[in-house]
Amino acid sequence: MHNANPQASGARVCLHFHPEREALFNELHARPFPVLATPAHLSQLVLLPSQQQPEAEYQHLLELCQRHAVLPPSPQSSCYYQDFGGFELRWERHAEFSTYTMISQRQGEEAFSRTALMLLPEPWLRQLPGQLLGATHIEISHAPADPPSPNDMRAHFEGHRLISSLVNGDKARLWSAYRIHSDGAGRMLIHNQGLNPCQTGRLVRTLLEMEAYRMMLLLALPPAKAMAPQLQTMDQQLAGAIQQINQIRGLHDERHLLGELSALAARIEQLSADNNFRFSAARAYHELIINRLDELREQEYPGLQTFSEFLKRRLTPAWRTCEAADLGLDDLSRRIDRASELLRTRIDLTIETQNQQLMQTMNRRSHAQWRLQQTVEGLSVAAISYYLVGLSKYLAESAKAIGLISSSILATGLAVPLCVGLVWLGMHRLKRRLRARDLAPESV
Repeated sequence: MHNANPQASGARVCLHFHPEREALFNELHARPFPVLATPAHLSQLVLLPSQQQPEAEYQHLLELCQRHAVLPPSPQSSCYYQDFGGFELRWERHAEFSTYTMISQRQGEEAFSRTALMLLPEPWLRQLPGQLLGATHIEISHAPADPPSPNDMRAHFEGHRLISSLVNGDKARLWSAYRIHSDGAGRMLIHNQGLNPCQTGRLVRTLLEMEAYRMMLLLALPPAKAMAPQLQTMDQQLAGAIQQINQIRGLHDERHLLGELSALAARIEQLSADNNFRFSAARAYHELIINRLDELREQEYPGLQTFSEFLKRRLTPAWRTCEAADLGLDDLSRRIDRASELLRTRIDLTIETQNQQLMQTMNRRSHAQWRLQQTVEGLSVAAISYYLVGLSKYLAESAKAIGLISSSILATGLAVPLCVGLVWLGMHRLKRRLRARDLAPESV
């Protein structure tokens, strides 16, 4: 045993660890659930931080820590859990939002009469950086000996219609109205019928995550609704453009229609770029909500809707609207690509037809030039032969004068075919030599 430790230590020193290894390993332990004894009071705020001042959130937390003389978080922290004496503060920074959860273990107070949020300084709350998206109060109490009726529980929820179910194997009963109450927050009440502190903490974390994810999912609904009439208009424009493809008369019409399709594609790509992240995030939040609902293991309480029934019934239309807008963008983009490809193929065929017509015209012109060249060559042979015959005539008359021949006319007549033949043979050999030089490959 004494010799094993140095070897293990030496082996660890020799290994080259990834710089993010420890952070990646500890990700499994990030954002742990709270351990909650019953009774307890919780309040959670969900805020969208300001992108212009990323450090404002840390500075605001630092101010609260200095006021209560507690250890502040580090500037790089993504979560912070601290006991402030009368309450516990849990701050968590997520990808898009931040949550502030206050926990108090007070006893002997009526549900929602005094929330955990009231333990924070009001000026500090008013100056929270970002925009408040969600606020929820949760009360945890021991289950009464006699099960309360919905009419008895409505007083805690300002008379709203209630939702209730048994969860975690009948160890707790949930109550909520899923309404914004007079204090600007939602309310949930948990009657503990046998949960230990760890189980209670996991249940509370599941409920709070459902609330945060629900609001983040619904952020995609306004842009989806605003996009619907635009998609309908662009769909009609695309249908009209496709009908015009069969009515095109020339290359000008084809290019004009291709310009319209390109402009329509640019609008689709702009909408997709502006909303793609929001719709992708909504899809992820929807899957998380369904997963959290499954974790509750709900059992129906006679006469009341369960949380799963209520949320799935109300959230599904909103999610389908977002999904339809996202799928509509993709469908329009694919249809525009197909129409553009069809139109480009038609333009290529038109250009190819024009090129063939141009080649035929050039071929006719080349043939005419060749015939003209032959005519010119014939005239050239005749002209050169005429001058050679003239020289031969002078030569024959000179030979007759000195007595070499008896008839200069006969000699001139015999020279005519000979001159023509020599000139034609010379022209033919010259043309063949020039053609051979043009066809010969260029030397490197």
